[in-house]
Amino acid sequence: MTTEPTQNAPDGALGLEQFDELDTILDDLRTRDDEIPQWEFCEGFMAALVCCRRPLVPAEFLPVLLGFDPAGACGAAVFADTDQFERFMELWTQRWKEISTALDLNIESLNDDGAYQPEVMDLRAAIAALPPEQRAEMGDAPIPSFGQIWAIGFMYAVENWAEEWEPPKDPEASKMVNGALECIVALTEDDTEEPTIGAFEEDGEPTLSKQRLNDFADALWAVYDLRDVWLHIGPRVETVYRVETPGRNDLCSCGSGKKYKKCCGAN
Repeated sequence: MTTEPTQNAPDGALGLEQFDELDTILDDLRTRDDEIPQWEFCEGFMAALVCCRRPLVPAEFLPVLLGFDPAGACGAAVFADTDQFERFMELWTQRWKEISTALDLNIESLNDDGAYQPEVMDLRAAIAALPPEQRAEMGDAPIPSFGQIWAIGFMYAVENWAEEWEPPKDPEASKMVNGALECIVALTEDDTEEPTIGAFEEDGEPTLSKQRLNDFADALWAVYDLRDVWLHIGPRVETVYRVETPGRNDLCSCGSGKKYKKCCGAN
């Protein structure tokens, strides 16, 4: 099972060609830094940013995600040129708007038109569909479970801005935030249940458990809950501590022994 977009994507939505373009850009970045993530990780990371209590700008999140500072101080990962960077940001912004629009819809079902559908792939099914000799070449390397990389990307953003994800004081809202994050954390774990569902064909080799699909659905509803909670509560309000200014004839607070008007208050 995948949630790959169709060629005929709705207006404003990324299609298969645009997602392939994003993969190509990330592949190129990975030639200079092998820690550059796959798009599925970026997709989860972006979903968390869209839900985040405080809006974050590229200058804040790009260094965390790609090790690249758009202001000019490049980190380990460097875009090939300005054109490549601008194209990446154009596609990123387009997908951001698409996710934001989807999460703001009042949906009844995850199958509703316009509902958020993460760009994820069932790698186990894709590998199972390969010829035996190609599967053998991959050895015994662990294969991520469906939705796992997306969830890890989401939680990576949460962990990097932990102060923005602290549960609110309201008990009901706090319960909702904690419960939603628990649903997404559950998806970061491996699918150890017996696979009973074939991804590409009904009679194909099962690669997904029913529990995994349920966990994936729970995680998507959790994203909607997080978006809703933080939109209603708004950004955190920083506490400002004001130091009271002494009266003009009071002793100056600097400890000089002089009156305030003849000391710091004279400036």
